[in-house]
Amino acid sequence: MQPFLDSTDFLHDGAELHLRMDRDGYLFIRGLLPAAVVEDLRMQILEIARAAGWVQTGRPLADAVADLNGFCVEPEPEYMQKYHAMYSLPEFHAIQHHANVMGLFERMCGEPVLPHPRIIGRTIFPQREAFTTPPHQDFIPIQGTADTYTAWIPLGDLPTELGGLQVAAGSHRRGVYDFQPAMGAGGLEVLDPLDGTWAYSPFQKGDVLIFHSMTVHKGMPNSSDRLRMSMDARYQKVSEPIAPGSLEPHSQPSTWEEVYADWPDLDLKYYWRKWDLEVREYDNSYHDKRDEMAIKMAREGDARAISTLQRIIARNENPDRRQEAEALLAALQEPADA
Repeated sequence: MQPFLDSTDFLHDGAELHLRMDRDGYLFIRGLLPAAVVEDLRMQILEIARAAGWVQTGRPLADAVADLNGFCVEPEPEYMQKYHAMYSLPEFHAIQHHANVMGLFERMCGEPVLPHPRIIGRTIFPQREAFTTPPHQDFIPIQGTADTYTAWIPLGDLPTELGGLQVAAGSHRRGVYDFQPAMGAGGLEVLDPLDGTWAYSPFQKGDVLIFHSMTVHKGMPNSSDRLRMSMDARYQKVSEPIAPGSLEPHSQPSTWEEVYADWPDLDLKYYWRKWDLEVREYDNSYHDKRDEMAIKMAREGDARAISTLQRIIARNENPDRRQEAEALLAALQEPADA
């Protein structure tokens, strides 16, 4: 595995940033965000995590030592309830609007840029490798324009034992890859191993990894004793189409009114409404295919279907499909609970 190609020295060279993104499908920028801004948000989130029972109370909060008795994952209700509290922090949303980040995207894209309202937070418990995010492409859940970019922002230093994110350099040039249901965030994995393309480097607080929506990427196992926290912020040209889901909160079924309930009167509220955006309807065929595959796998007793079944239960609009997923999930989990 090769280290990330460091693009920090070209931060103010829009043409070079565009060239590297087009060639490699990613940019790695050291210290793009001020460490103090990242640390302030990190501590606010850890306060919520401590109240949720996710960190050990007898250890310094800043150490983020996990309490495995509180283990839960998206989209389980126990996780989503506490995640909503994190998601409602004004600082959680403000970080994607930081001038350093916006400036980079505007230089690289050469025109006004829209940060997606749907920013996503991740809290990864240690020693739960089965739930490590599998290799996948962001285009399937995002859609709209393929030229959407994710800024992956770790909330704190990430040495190798805490894991982080790997990208498959150049993988964005081959369209949507074949996939199958899998455990972890998103509930699917790319089947192509993409040998010889993977890149990774440890992160320091303030570093940001940016990649194209077609770039295949995956999480690394958290083998430490601490929580790993990060954020996904998405950006695109204002002139490009956007899918309706990208304009909604991630901590569903909450609404923006619920997210903003305790906010001061900030300009960040509903900021995207100042543009006349082209909203392109979502293509559900990818998730329909994933769900059908997961149902078949679950009927055959394949536990890799669990994460997809949980998503069907939490988000599918068909009550019969939800009921079927509930029964299959119970059957898959029964041996582990016995």
